[in-house]
Amino acid sequence: MGFLKILRKQRAREREMRILILGLDNAGKTTLMKKFLDEPTDTIEPTLGFDIKTVHFKDFQLNLWDVGGQKSLRSYWKNYFESTDALIWVVDSSDRERLLQCSEELKKLLGEERLAGASLLVLANKSDLPGAIDVNSIAQVLDLHSIKSHHWKIFSCCALSGDRLVQAMTWLCDDVGSRLFILD
Repeated sequence: MGFLKILRKQRAREREMRILILGLDNAGKTTLMKKFLDEPTDTIEPTLGFDIKTVHFKDFQLNLWDVGGQKSLRSYWKNYFESTDALIWVVDSSDRERLLQCSEELKKLLGEERLAGASLLVLANKSDLPGAIDVNSIAQVLDLHSIKSHHWKIFSCCALSGDRLVQAMTWLCDDVGSRLFILD
């Protein structure tokens, strides 16, 4: 194999991102991932364990790790932190009762050493539902403005329609790419 082929293969490998998708149960993590991958979203079951999907987006290979959010599974989240470049934290914008719990879980995650430096994309899902909490209020409850250890951004979105999902993923890829890769 020629030297240039080896360099090209190495460069392709380096443009790979590991993205961990977490959030409380029923936040819409799997639906968001399936919508982004253009897969059917009409029959979604709770994720028991994890699901890994790979997609090419913006000249990157994204390895998406969708991990179940049930309370009984959260203690296992730490098993998926290694080599994570970005964390997508999915919030159910219509679930006012669990927003504080959502904030507590996110704070625990951001304190994890193996997630240090990972970009944080907060997706305020179900923003289309009546009574959904706006992103500024969610950012305040999650105390996002106090985060100094991670680049972060919050987007409102709707997993079923895909509203703002491409914009959010574009931000994430641009942020991770600017930190980890030499962009052409």
